[in-house]
Amino acid sequence: MGTHIATVFARFDQAELRFSRYLNRSSGLPTPRAIFHAVSRLGDGWIWYGLILCMVIVPGGAFAALHLALTGGTGVFVYRRIKRYAVRERPFITHPAISCAAAPLDRCSFPSGHTLHAVSFAVLGSHYLPELALPLAGFAVLIAISRVVLGLHYPTDVAAGALLGGSLALASQEIAGVIAM
Repeated sequence: MGTHIATVFARFDQAELRFSRYLNRSSGLPTPRAIFHAVSRLGDGWIWYGLILCMVIVPGGAFAALHLALTGGTGVFVYRRIKRYAVRERPFITHPAISCAAAPLDRCSFPSGHTLHAVSFAVLGSHYLPELALPLAGFAVLIAISRVVLGLHYPTDVAAGALLGGSLALASQEIAGVIAM
């Protein structure tokens, strides 16, 4: 099974290389590199820890904060398990034409944990604080783009992270709705 996954990833890598290089080129410019690096660093968890703390001030905030924290923890578990099994090398490792513009957290790229959490927290944060829906969605998009621009992920890594994050958030809302009853 591992060989089959590696073959599939190798095909996707080649198909995505041109678009990845196109986005990655902007990391060579100081301003885009600084912006996407800052966005990516916030996506390391800091922005989400802040969102969890902010939940305490809304009605039912303790439940909301716990919901976000548990969903975030589940996200870490899920993406680490998948990365351990899938073992897709980061673009800058596989392709010398892709430059690494930020230090990776690990060697594997599939799926994007940053994007998983960005989408998950955007969905859940918007549920509890609808007035933050647009900024959270915009920030999630910036995080997803930053991962490719910085040479850390392929577009399919980001898409998979977004799909997993959205699914995780929606599933956790269903569970939280049952618990809150």
